[in-house]
Amino acid sequence: MDTKNNLDNFLENRSELSSIRKKLQKEQRQIRINAFLKNKLSVIGLVIVVIMILIAILAPMIATINPADMDVANRLKPPSTKHWFGTDDIGRDVYSRVIYGTRVSLFVGFSVSLISGVLGMIIGIYSSYNKILDNIFMRICDGLKSITSTLLAICLMAVLGASIKNVIISLALVNIPNIARVARSSAFVVREQTYIEAMHAIGAKPSRILWIHIAPNTLSPVIVQMTFVFASSIITEAALSFLGAGVPAGVPSWGSILNIGRSHIYNAWWLIIYPGLFTAISVLGLNLLGDGIRDLLDPLTN
Repeated sequence: MDTKNNLDNFLENRSELSSIRKKLQKEQRQIRINAFLKNKLSVIGLVIVVIMILIAILAPMIATINPADMDVANRLKPPSTKHWFGTDDIGRDVYSRVIYGTRVSLFVGFSVSLISGVLGMIIGIYSSYNKILDNIFMRICDGLKSITSTLLAICLMAVLGASIKNVIISLALVNIPNIARVARSSAFVVREQTYIEAMHAIGAKPSRILWIHIAPNTLSPVIVQMTFVFASSIITEAALSFLGAGVPAGVPSWGSILNIGRSHIYNAWWLIIYPGLFTAISVLGLNLLGDGIRDLLDPLTN
């Protein structure tokens, strides 16, 4: 009878502790969200990113003129009621091309950050756990880091050829070392925690320790780094397209518009101003949002 009562009390106390823990976690999340919302710069960054995403999604509705349509008779016309951002050297509507260029930039930036984030995290976690893999992976990362990222991307594009897919592959390879080092450093810290030693002591499998206990605790810095990779990929993609080594010439891209504007900078300023503004605002928004996410996920700032 006493054993049954003790068991009932234990289960009841365990249930109460579980509910208290869930309540504390909920309150902590709410405190962090409130702190994020009080940070005006982070909110501005979030608003900018959301607006850019909406522009990309609603591009066919916002841009009423086909970005590929040419009107040679109205080439290099300044902004007007018909062409809000003017026309380029072969009469294409710059407004439509800038709007559709948002799709290209965000797609490339998101794809690069996702691919480099996943692969970089895998490399970083395994490097922290195995000394042989650590030496191999980190020496490769050192070799990639020794070359300027834009120059490395240009070399890769010269080998692979101009296409959106190849731009994503090139920029992902360029950014993997950064995320791998962040994940590796975080994994080293987590690996030294007492509960990881306890998992080793009870004979837990290495794969379980890596992906159930270490990997989730390295997500915060990796996610923050991915936001900055997102922003830098937009700039690098624009730079590659500006140099003619990025997306194909017919695809609307902020960098390709800037490339055209380079030859007409004195008599067609709109070819430089509008795609440049969109690029700068997008990168600013992503960087501000990244700073906010860093503060949101960092327990030392809460």
